Amino acid sequence: MRLVGENIPEQGVYPLSKALAMAAEQELDLVEIAPTATPPVCKIIDYQKFKYQQRKKLKEQKANASKVVIKEIRFGPQTDEHDYAFKLKHAQSFLQEGCKVKAYVFFRGRSILFSEQGEKLLLRFAVELEEYGKAEQMPKLEGKRMIMMIAPVKKK
Repeated sequence: MRLVGENIPEQGVYPLSKALAMAAEQELDLVEIAPTATPPVCKIIDYQKFKYQQRKKLKEQKANASKVVIKEIRFGPQTDEHDYAFKLKHAQSFLQEGCKVKAYVFFRGRSILFSEQGEKLLLRFAVELEEYGKAEQMPKLEGKRMIMMIAPVKKK
């Protein structure tokens, strides 16, 4: 096996018995780092410390991972112009913050007959938000809702 690390006088390929003897001599553990390599790579270190550092790295990676936040904006098929403008401003601020926007038109009862009107509303919404975000999914009718997703534009 190949031995690497600071505790070894000379890095190189050693037989298993010699590597175990070196680890016992230093009162440390022989830890296999890359089992798939040929020959396998091992390190003479304290195993508890090694596990602690692995957990710490994993926690850091989770903290740095970006979380996607989806904000919802609901319209009716006959949404008034003032309400539309108000919701448009909200959507702009959400997209500037880096959140995705899920805009949908909710149809009640017979208002499903105005599905074309709802589609026009969502398409107009997407066109007016073009500089802040781009339509990820075109308007699609799912049950009593017509849904459209808008993702924020990456800042340069």
